[in-house]
Amino acid sequence: MSVTERRASAVSAALAQDRLGVPSVVFFVISAAAPLTVIGGSVTSAYAATGVTGVPLAFILLGAILGLFAVGYVTMARYVVNAGAFYAYTAKGLGRPIGVATAWVALLAYNALQVGLYGMIGAAAQQPITDWFGSSPPWWVIGLVAWVLTGVLGLMRVDVNGKVLSVLLLTEIAVVIVFDVADLINPSASGYSLDVFSPASLFVPGIGAVVAICIASFAGFESSVVFSEETKDPRRTVPIATYVALAVISGLYAVSSWAMTVPIGSGKIVDASREQSSALLFNLAGRHLGATIATIGSLLFVTSLFAALIAFHNTISRYIFALGRERVLPETFGRTSPGTGAPINGSLAQSVIGLITIVVYAAFGLDPVVQLFFTVGSFGGLGLLMMLAATSVSVLVFFSKNPNEENAWRTRIAPGISSVLLVVVIALVMINFDTVLGVASDSPLRWIMPAVYFVAVGLGVVWGLTLRSNRPKVYANIGRGAQAAVGGAE
Repeated sequence: MSVTERRASAVSAALAQDRLGVPSVVFFVISAAAPLTVIGGSVTSAYAATGVTGVPLAFILLGAILGLFAVGYVTMARYVVNAGAFYAYTAKGLGRPIGVATAWVALLAYNALQVGLYGMIGAAAQQPITDWFGSSPPWWVIGLVAWVLTGVLGLMRVDVNGKVLSVLLLTEIAVVIVFDVADLINPSASGYSLDVFSPASLFVPGIGAVVAICIASFAGFESSVVFSEETKDPRRTVPIATYVALAVISGLYAVSSWAMTVPIGSGKIVDASREQSSALLFNLAGRHLGATIATIGSLLFVTSLFAALIAFHNTISRYIFALGRERVLPETFGRTSPGTGAPINGSLAQSVIGLITIVVYAAFGLDPVVQLFFTVGSFGGLGLLMMLAATSVSVLVFFSKNPNEENAWRTRIAPGISSVLLVVVIALVMINFDTVLGVASDSPLRWIMPAVYFVAVGLGVVWGLTLRSNRPKVYANIGRGAQAAVGGAE
């Protein structure tokens, strides 16, 4: 390949630069976490499934653990700017074969988290549509509408997606705050209580299940690094966006899950969650604010899911792009649109996966909430945890091998503590995975689904070693990001 051809290839294999500032990246990150969806669905599920009242404290502790992880994570972002994020970090720290294995896990996990949302948005939109028009189409029709809109936005400029998310997210957070205030000014007869923040409310036999359910609520907080190539100043934007998003997410979850107990009483929140499920949040809003506000909240629950769809779609398409650019996946995936800078083929690939999922679930009459959103989403959450732990270890190894001016807190202490804590969290999730999935303790599904990741890791390592033997130039470019486009890869 000539120098001219190589430069042309680099241009077509580059994401749009200088498009995103701190606010836009924060919107992408928090939208993926879907606060209203978590508070309306995951919080009540945590109370109902475990019988543990220390859910608010769990959010604070998990936020602290992920905050420790973020210290090393964003420090490494100064040295590795790559849309592949976890893939690039583990390749640099633990070796290229492990990096490829991480990429396989990332594709499985992020796609699971994204496609699961189509089931929930289809089901969640049915009630508001019925209220307005008297009847509603099947969930999969609504899912297909969301799929089309998500796919179209995925082909547009990243800053356009950021502006859409800003509107959806700010409205969503405003409604959550209004709901929280309404709960807090209408306490039950027992008055205000902070016992849900007491260690005694959390450190009980059900703690593992609470952690397993709540950790998935943070999915997406790490995606700030995925957009590093498109930010105006990666060294500044990525750390600030990560810390701001994590603080907002964990704080909002903790306060909202506590506020929900105030008008009911902490002693009755478990029973109320079991009786009303995800409707509890909106029933409380209807009681305190009126039916109209509750209906608006239900509508924004749907837009919250749509915002998460957009955010995850953009994250996945950039992972696919990063792998295609470095020829770990077919080279065609490593191309962007000349007009928008969007990873066009990566976006289309993710859209195809979403379409297949909707069609299969509709054709076989599978439950879109239980069997798609919760089951497939829980599978994705486990994969995310595995990537977090592997990346935390990678940060330790990377800085031990590469002398730098960073202090020990950023390169050794915080990553070391977070590595240990994340492994503990994974163990708790695995032990309680049946509760997370909502299946019997002897169900083979609780072991089959985690086993899929271990198979993916094995296949990824084999593919990495195959590249080393048969395509050494491609192997040498693994984890190099934009440099791979001009590195003479095969």
